Amino acid sequence: MPLAPGGGRPYAWAWRRCFPGHRSQLLRERTLSEETRTGNPPLPFLLGRPQVSEEVTLLVTSSVVGVGAGLGAIALRWLISFFTRLSFSDLGGLLAPVLGRFHVILLPALGGLLVGPIVYFFAQEAKGHGVPEIMAAVALKGGRIRPRVALAKSVASGITIGSGGSAGAEGPIAQIGAAVGSTVGQLLKMSDERVANLAACGAAGGIAATFNAPIAGALFALELILGEFSAAYFGTVVISSVVASVVANSVLGSGPILKVPAYSLVSPFELLLYLLLGLLAAPASLVFVRLLYFLEDKFDDAKMPPYLKPALGGLGVGLIGLVLPASLGAGYGTMEQALASKLSLLLMVALLVGKIVATSLCLGSGGSGGIFAPSLYMGAMLGGTFGTLAHLLFPSLTAAPGAYAIVGMSAFFAGAARAPITSIIILFEMTGDYRIILPLMLATVVSTTLSQHLQRESIYTLKLARRGIRLRQGRDVDILQGITVAEVMTRNTDAARSDWPLARLEREFARTRHHGLPVLDEQGQLVGIVTLQDLERARAAEHPEQLTVADLATKDLVVAYPDEPVALPLRRMGARDLGRLPVVERSNPRQLLGLLRRQDIIKAYDQALFSRRLVTSTADKLRLVQLPRTQLAEVEVAEGSPAAGNTVAKMGLPRDCVLVWIQHEGQTIMPHGDVVLHAGDQVAAMVRTEQVERFLALFRDARPAEPPQAEPPMASDNGARAKQSVTPGQGVN
Repeated sequence: MPLAPGGGRPYAWAWRRCFPGHRSQLLRERTLSEETRTGNPPLPFLLGRPQVSEEVTLLVTSSVVGVGAGLGAIALRWLISFFTRLSFSDLGGLLAPVLGRFHVILLPALGGLLVGPIVYFFAQEAKGHGVPEIMAAVALKGGRIRPRVALAKSVASGITIGSGGSAGAEGPIAQIGAAVGSTVGQLLKMSDERVANLAACGAAGGIAATFNAPIAGALFALELILGEFSAAYFGTVVISSVVASVVANSVLGSGPILKVPAYSLVSPFELLLYLLLGLLAAPASLVFVRLLYFLEDKFDDAKMPPYLKPALGGLGVGLIGLVLPASLGAGYGTMEQALASKLSLLLMVALLVGKIVATSLCLGSGGSGGIFAPSLYMGAMLGGTFGTLAHLLFPSLTAAPGAYAIVGMSAFFAGAARAPITSIIILFEMTGDYRIILPLMLATVVSTTLSQHLQRESIYTLKLARRGIRLRQGRDVDILQGITVAEVMTRNTDAARSDWPLARLEREFARTRHHGLPVLDEQGQLVGIVTLQDLERARAAEHPEQLTVADLATKDLVVAYPDEPVALPLRRMGARDLGRLPVVERSNPRQLLGLLRRQDIIKAYDQALFSRRLVTSTADKLRLVQLPRTQLAEVEVAEGSPAAGNTVAKMGLPRDCVLVWIQHEGQTIMPHGDVVLHAGDQVAAMVRTEQVERFLALFRDARPAEPPQAEPPMASDNGARAKQSVTPGQGVN
């Protein structure tokens, strides 16, 4: 959705231009009742005072999110240290006398045994590296993330990394910070754009605080989370990033994460070598990406309880750690050795391969952690290996291998994440060394360009693309990606029996006027699909009267699943020129749930397009309409309110109230009288000033015994009454 100046909803911005001060008045009325119930003036009340401008509100909220992200980074660092001591000192001290060096195998497995239930039963969003979940929440859910994700991700990642799992803290702290920002925005009842902005602020603050990199933290949020460098977001993201860095530095210190010797460009000839390093980093990073998702698929297909899979992956990590102990954990100490040119050629090659496999096992099995630190590790080993060979061949023309290790870190991560600006800046801030900028920029850009040519999706967007969600630059997503098959499929569809003769099938086609029917066996299980074309071909066969539906049905089916976006089966239908797909359960592909037809998708597209146009065109209408004593009221449906579970027509809306839009699970829908409202839905309406409190009461107070009586509709601009009568609670039709 395009943003108005300041980043808010376009129609809300236009309404503020027409009626200055209406939002402050509404926030004041909305929160006074909250203060009455709780006895304490909540933060929205303080922010809703007339003298507080929107700019000050954004400054305060982004700063609050920065403080929360900084504290989250401190807590995560403490958790990782705590579980590291618990695993390798306390538990390791007990196991080592019994198992010797083989106790290392058990530590990551035991960590996975604890992480699995936390992720599976408490917050499944905490699985894996976390950044794709933030990107999806910002693009499709208005930045709304469950608060429990922050707690689950903190504990699960602390255990994973602390027990030796091959993962980093970047993904976890970004998700923790984003959850903090999202929670603040939701508590303040902000718009989706503001909540998404605060989620990005939290991610930026988390990265900045963890790596002491405020500039890179801001760029990370803009380049990866939001997907655009917009003035509407830049200020708040930078503020949050700086505040989080200050908070973390006050506790953790302000020195660079990695200590490196001074390197510089020895000769112009080296630029050719750095260019070649960039060309090598791109395919190497893609090997890591593909192995990660290959193993994730294998673990997903494994016939075992999901909460036990991280333990199996941890066992594999432990086996690698037995041979290569330096591959365990985040590995910053080993990286510093590579940057100081202290590792041998063969050891760096072994650590590169071992780290790729260990990280893929750890995260692919469901462990919780980030890919940033492992990517830097792999890049350091790749660059160090390349630099060692280059220095052996051209000792007088090249710098020490450590210089190539620094450049390799940036090039490898940029190839995997497609974030060249973030890669360059974060290496500068982590090392405190700006003297090798030219080769670092060259290799990073070359790696990014080549990796985009070799594979369209990054390590972050590939996870979403596999779910049917494809984010474009600027996060403008296909409108069908926000609609699931279950929302638009035809349920209780007609079906043919597999033992029917052709004459019976012909009568069924004539009765239903369908061009295709699913075929069920005697037990009601799906066995195929039959079309009119199949029937026509069967008529031309010898002895068609001896054929049954089972003889001509297509049994090699292309199916759809109820939880996937409509955009995904639409591509399957286009590739095979199909007019319909049976919708089945993932766990039981023979259980027919419904049928997805082309007309269903067309209808869904029309509805989604209308919703988008409704939102974007409301701003233009509000610029032209200037009604006296009228406000744009925005409210969330509370659990147990008169609105929850009721249709719009039966709510009992007050006089002079017209619903503008309803948002349900991130989708904007047209307010019809038969639309059912649910707890958590967002509702906006044009309401007379004197009716605002009565309108808000429908969404927050206890359910009344009798609904309010019907009242006349609101007068139009010229003072005449609307011709259409309004029943109790009827909205815009």
